[in-house]
Amino acid sequence: MLATGFAGGLEIGLGVMAYLAVLHATGDHLLAGIAFGVGLVALYLAHSELFTENFLMPIVALVAKEGTVGQLLRLWVGTLVANLAGGWLFMWLVVQAFPQWHDELEESARHYVDAPFGLQVAVLAVLGGSTITLVTRMQQGTDSDPAKIVAAVIGGFLLSGLQLFHSILDSLLVFGAIQAGASISYGQWLGWFGYTLVFNVLGGVVLVTALRLVRSADLLQHRRRSAPAEPGRSSTEQ
Repeated sequence: MLATGFAGGLEIGLGVMAYLAVLHATGDHLLAGIAFGVGLVALYLAHSELFTENFLMPIVALVAKEGTVGQLLRLWVGTLVANLAGGWLFMWLVVQAFPQWHDELEESARHYVDAPFGLQVAVLAVLGGSTITLVTRMQQGTDSDPAKIVAAVIGGFLLSGLQLFHSILDSLLVFGAIQAGASISYGQWLGWFGYTLVFNVLGGVVLVTALRLVRSADLLQHRRRSAPAEPGRSSTEQ
């Protein structure tokens, strides 16, 4: 979990690097958003973990009595911390390699940390959480690798091109800006990160996962009846 989460942070960093390259060359956030899809494609092909992807299948498993609340919380916390650690390291490398991107980094970071909290910011974070969870839902709904890659590119475009608030992706931009010498503190990042995380969870769980649970109620009932007496343990362990 920690290894795949750390790798996930590195791979999202690839998307941020592509985003910054296009933004620096064109000044166009929509074009840069298309480039960011590289990160989500890498995440999918490498089978790594992104925190906000884990709002769907782990909760479905919990409702189906195939997992426990403790397991879910360990997954979320471990993946979140590992994503941030991997992303921080990757952004340090980007900052050292591409000093010409420092202005874009600071501008992008300030779009998030300087935004006054209000309804618009909350909704942007809800949409950020629901968008990445929907990408997972679309990828779970097909066996076609090309279709899954298209879903990743679409999700990347929406997240970055529209500058939705996403706790992991945008943290990498803030980390890069801080490392590049911008007058942004980790305290400012943490304040922004806290409410963004909450609304990301709400967006992913309420707008996507809850609807999936309602739609799959009969199947979940069957899975609950077939689940082991102690969730998370195989029949050979009981």
